[in-house]
Amino acid sequence: MLQSVRQTYNQAFSPERYRAFLDAIHADLPGQLDFRVAETPVFVPKALTDKLLAACDDIVDVITGEHFKDLTEQAIPAGQRVPNEQSDDLGDHTQFMAIDFAICRDEQGELTPQLIELQGFPSLYAFQPYIADQFRAHFPIPDNLSHLFNVDSNDTYLQHLRRLIVGLCDPEEVILLEIFPEKQKTRIDFALTKRYLGIDAVCLTKIKKQGRKLYYEKDGRLVHIKRIYNRLIFDDLQNFPDLQTEFTLTDDVDVEWIGHPNWFFRISKYTLPLLNSPYVPPSYYLSTVSEYPADLENYVLKPLYSFAGSGVRLNISPADLDAIPEAERHNYLLQRKVKYEPVIQAPDGFIKCEIRMLFIWHKREPRPLLLTNLARLSRGEMIGVRFNKDFDWVGGTVCFFEQ
Repeated sequence: MLQSVRQTYNQAFSPERYRAFLDAIHADLPGQLDFRVAETPVFVPKALTDKLLAACDDIVDVITGEHFKDLTEQAIPAGQRVPNEQSDDLGDHTQFMAIDFAICRDEQGELTPQLIELQGFPSLYAFQPYIADQFRAHFPIPDNLSHLFNVDSNDTYLQHLRRLIVGLCDPEEVILLEIFPEKQKTRIDFALTKRYLGIDAVCLTKIKKQGRKLYYEKDGRLVHIKRIYNRLIFDDLQNFPDLQTEFTLTDDVDVEWIGHPNWFFRISKYTLPLLNSPYVPPSYYLSTVSEYPADLENYVLKPLYSFAGSGVRLNISPADLDAIPEAERHNYLLQRKVKYEPVIQAPDGFIKCEIRMLFIWHKREPRPLLLTNLARLSRGEMIGVRFNKDFDWVGGTVCFFEQ
């Protein structure tokens, strides 16, 4: 998108240089990288950067609205509401927010972001500054472009993460919660979280419960858990119907959630119909649609409660929608399609791009703070690993912004 920077990068690129880049990561974090890192970062021009920031402001205006919690009370599915959502130390809001935009063209032919999805849940907050440094170490990245917002360095960025996640606790009293973290595709982020913040990734099955207190075993002793940096979603637990644990997410326990599970639902696809912005495609709860759009071919059907693109239907007919039982229609979203514009110049053509803007939200701050980003490149019909198998110049990466 920044033509001169792209040209310089592509001229310097070679498969051998890319392999050296990956080898450096594998040597530094053996056995941890289990997803595809793309061959290139994304270089974002200032005009598009400004539109992304404006789009984020439009969305944050709604999420910080006085009645947002009331409007999202029904977002939390039955049986999945977790107690103690409000915390004296963390405030009555999410601690993390990720906003995903497709990069498209508007009617004037200018690049523009269009909202795809958002979540009140942590993403690869530790991996993104790391991968930005790796790209800088192995490829030509101009000094006047940055992967960061509102901070001047990765060190300052990590200070914010430490303040939010660890706070005043001893790091061993804080855990990153997952199910079988050593098997997760994103475990490299867990390893870097341990490196940067000193907190361990602990499996749900390893947590011990005594009354309202939680513990895990470390070096032969029980350690009291005071804070949980939550990376576990209910969808993942459905893959283990016979799982036996002392602690379940819905238990009323004496712990602070850094990223309370309820906000995974409050800020989600459920939020999309509440938004009104030129950067947000029209979205409707299917249960509220009395007459289908005349151009239904331009809409996509999404289940409200799914993860990583599962269950999304790109091509729908009135008969498809009529087949959804009345009792289930509130669980679906009808969203106007967006057309990803192939904008990233690869050696053999152009690649589609999605940009995720990553926020944290400290207590007593009126609005969440944008800190960094994540990007995904795709040649498939949809963004995501399962839709881009056997391709190159696709996968996870990072943006460097002209600011």
